[in-house]
Amino acid sequence: MRTTAGSSSEASTTEREPLLSRDAEDNRSDASKNYASVDVHAVPLLEDHEDEENVNLGHHVPEHRRQLGPFSAASLIFNRVIGTGIFATSSVILRSSGSVGLSLIMWLLGATVALCGTAVYIELGTGLPRNGGEKNYLEYIYRQPKLLVTCIYAMYAVLTGWQAASCSVFGEYALHAWNPSQLPSPTATRLAGVLCITVALVLHGTMLKAGVRIQNALGFLKLLILIGIAFSGLASLLRLPGFRLDNPPNNFEWGTMWQGSLQGGANAFVTGLFTVIWCFIGYSNANYALAEVRDPVRTIKRAAPLAMLCITLVYLLVNVAYLAVVDKEEIVGSGRIVAALHFGKLWGVGAERAVSVIVALSTLGNILAVLFTHGRVVQELGREGVLPFSSIFASNKPFNAPFAGLFEQWLVTSGLVLLVPPGDAYLFMLNLSSYPLAIINTFVSGGLVFIHLPDVWLPKRLQELRASYGWRPPFAAWTAVVVFFLLSNVFLISVPLIPPSHGYKVYEHLPYWLHVLVAWSISLGGVVYWYVWCVWLPRRGGYTLVREWVRDDDGTTRRVVRKVKVT
Repeated sequence: MRTTAGSSSEASTTEREPLLSRDAEDNRSDASKNYASVDVHAVPLLEDHEDEENVNLGHHVPEHRRQLGPFSAASLIFNRVIGTGIFATSSVILRSSGSVGLSLIMWLLGATVALCGTAVYIELGTGLPRNGGEKNYLEYIYRQPKLLVTCIYAMYAVLTGWQAASCSVFGEYALHAWNPSQLPSPTATRLAGVLCITVALVLHGTMLKAGVRIQNALGFLKLLILIGIAFSGLASLLRLPGFRLDNPPNNFEWGTMWQGSLQGGANAFVTGLFTVIWCFIGYSNANYALAEVRDPVRTIKRAAPLAMLCITLVYLLVNVAYLAVVDKEEIVGSGRIVAALHFGKLWGVGAERAVSVIVALSTLGNILAVLFTHGRVVQELGREGVLPFSSIFASNKPFNAPFAGLFEQWLVTSGLVLLVPPGDAYLFMLNLSSYPLAIINTFVSGGLVFIHLPDVWLPKRLQELRASYGWRPPFAAWTAVVVFFLLSNVFLISVPLIPPSHGYKVYEHLPYWLHVLVAWSISLGGVVYWYVWCVWLPRRGGYTLVREWVRDDDGTTRRVVRKVKVT
């Protein structure tokens, strides 16, 4: 990608930002330098009619790149949130809580955290409406040392298989639809999951518009499915014709509703709460692609809360529906096919098979949505020169889509699906995506709390630092909401370190703390990568790194990192 060189005499020139403490002089002999195989030119950021603040916040995106309207933005959220969780995790949550009543409370807690998170990310998205999501917010808040937080986030973006748990569930449901009377083998389940994400890679990597249309259609379909499940459960409770059971469960009798509460201890409860929160993960999904959304500020302020409120209501009704039809012990022992059992109880094996097909399609929609957004996060990291082989990750060639970023996500996800031991695969992959997000959300919300605090609570030095942000988003969440979101994430990253109660095992073959160790190891890997790239190699090579704003040939502004020789 190339830009048009500009004159240094113009009033507004490229923003140049040294990334080490020492000043660097630009000794270039011409107007361009080469960094990571991408030609970078110094260009004026502003035309006569442009606003400098808009460019710096990433508003300047050519209209032809804004292909997503309000429905597509809401679909990104629907497809990300409504994936495998509500169909596949009710048994895990009920086992972790120990009782029907406590499991419903856990769903309410998860919904509260998700709605607070939605408000936090609407504020951040309206303040910084560009592609990248948390990467942008962390960089904006944690500015020193330069690029440290970017490198840590890049490790999470690249090494976490965000779709791995969904692929595992897709394999189970697809094969259950093929033969409801036989449990699929672990190998067949894994291969089916890899096939699913391969289809998603082909769609989003080579047929962008077709992939978005299929993604939107699946989002609408899964909402209809959940409404159908919710109404079928309510009809069964009311004993309407066609929904009446001969031996209905007694899950809602007060005497049995609370039996077994917290039998697994605090660790089991938090593991279940992680699972609930994972079911709501996706409220920030549209934030990853805001540069491709038409009128992003107005759209995200409307699409995100509407989508999340609808999802919360439907989730609660669906859980009531499951419990109205299937006995508690059957749900706990069902693994991840509780939705199929629900319809099987009402209408027999034929209905069970049909529901398995529908849920598999719903899971495909989730995988499509996650791959669509996280492939663009990897591309954004490539566009800024943060990753090795950045020119490859930054490119949209040859299909006008970030194929390299999508392929990287496919590779990591497929590896996790194929390598994690059977029995522990689903829960480990689920926790491995939930725990890093809790870490990221802790730092994002913690920074936003700092920006929200009244001046009287801060010493003068911190008041000056906070004033330097100049944070004036079109939407501001209540400070109490941001604080609650922060505390909930601190809780989620702390309690998994507590050993589980005697007789309860988080995993069958793996230590209970493994996902915590892996997540923090990724953070440490980001610190090591930053030190080598930004400190050790520049000192050894006699250069410094400088970050600049540039304009691509399609009119899009972005920042890149380049080397400047020190004399």
